[in-house]
Amino acid sequence: MKSLIVNNVSKSYKRKSALKDISFEVEKGELFGVIGPDGAGKSTLFRIMTTLILADKGEVKIEGYDVVKDYKKIRNIVGYMPGRFSLYQDLTVRENIEFFAAVFNTTVEENYHLVKDIYSQIEPFEKRKAGALSGGMKQKLALSCALIHKPEVLFLDEPTTGVDPISRKEFWNMLKNLQDKGITIIVSTPYMDEATLCNRIALINEGEFMDINTPQELIRKFPKKLYSVTSSNLTNLMKLLREDLNVESCFSFGHRVHVTLNDETKDEGYEEIEPSIEDYFMRLSKPQN
Repeated sequence: MKSLIVNNVSKSYKRKSALKDISFEVEKGELFGVIGPDGAGKSTLFRIMTTLILADKGEVKIEGYDVVKDYKKIRNIVGYMPGRFSLYQDLTVRENIEFFAAVFNTTVEENYHLVKDIYSQIEPFEKRKAGALSGGMKQKLALSCALIHKPEVLFLDEPTTGVDPISRKEFWNMLKNLQDKGITIIVSTPYMDEATLCNRIALINEGEFMDINTPQELIRKFPKKLYSVTSSNLTNLMKLLREDLNVESCFSFGHRVHVTLNDETKDEGYEEIEPSIEDYFMRLSKPQN
């Protein structure tokens, strides 16, 4: 069964196109990732899917309900964690989760089993104001509030942005545990390394889906051998590579440059490496040399 069906969704703001004919489906119980940089259209898509704004065209169905006609029903069966921390800063941890439970006519006690693994980590600080929490603790509180009404589908818009690496890892472990409970999860992120933690991903750039598949299949689709080059002067190295007629593409990755060649029999002694999701994304989103 499909938990989510998105069909030809488009959205523009003042003649600027934010989404262009987006279509995809998510299976029940799947962990689906929307991967792309800031400004790619991820948040606009998530706001449409969670009934907060209307698309200019196209349709979205969640668990068989239409986001326009059945928005009240949908709001009762989805959980939504926006990218920006949106809980009440002046309320305590406990007051925030009690408020969200009350909005959905339930209580923390009734559904505590749903959030126990997550909320128990911040429970010792439940009298602390939400605004005084660390980034990782805010993240756990926001997720607890999104889950307290027992949603069937969970939407997480860039939930790990600005969070330290340890908290990011903990958060993804929590998502895997939620998936094991049968919750369908749609998550967006600009971090390419998080893509491999999803069952399937969509690569989005400038409002368009460039490809959809499992992370492993997308990496396998990288069409060329990939090489790594480094130098003490990366700026000069990039200039030399771009002047080399045998260099098809070159992109900077930290302290190294990833290179593909027109004639792979002349590899100049470069180190061959395995491509990543980010390499595939860069190949799809930018013109080649």
